Amino acid sequence: MATMTTPPSAPGPMRCSPATILWCSPQRLPADTPGKRRVDRLLPSSAVGVGLYFAAVAGLLILATALPPRWQLVLDALAALMGGSWCALNFWRCRHAHCLVTGAGWLVLGVFALAEAGMGRSVIHGSEEGVFFGVLAAGIMFEWLWSRSRGTHALVRPSGEGSRAPLR
Repeated sequence: MATMTTPPSAPGPMRCSPATILWCSPQRLPADTPGKRRVDRLLPSSAVGVGLYFAAVAGLLILATALPPRWQLVLDALAALMGGSWCALNFWRCRHAHCLVTGAGWLVLGVFALAEAGMGRSVIHGSEEGVFFGVLAAGIMFEWLWSRSRGTHALVRPSGEGSRAPLR
């Protein structure tokens, strides 16, 4: 994961462009617990690792289109759960703004698609992949709006004049 040129605790705007919003992550918060250290070892920290992880997610979505409906729902659920888990953990460690939306949205979609797979049919007429990309678009839009109004890609709150502290 590419790090930003301005840490979340420093005043001033982050140096992420709209084109790099997903790759330009805020710095991780201190790993002050065993759980945080485990997550830091689990999540890839290089752009290559991030790219490979999300290539796997995209591969599942692509493969799903060639399968019968029940298996399509299973792969859609797996892709959503993989993406949602990543973003939920990344939000916990970095407070990356879009991860609040994508983490929650994809985890809910993953559970929903698993329930549909259990029923053997889609109740939203096979639109799970469209919902997946809708959640992604909503996350990017949220982060873009957040960064334009707050000058940072991390969800933070003021902790004094000119500085920002991560939400805890």
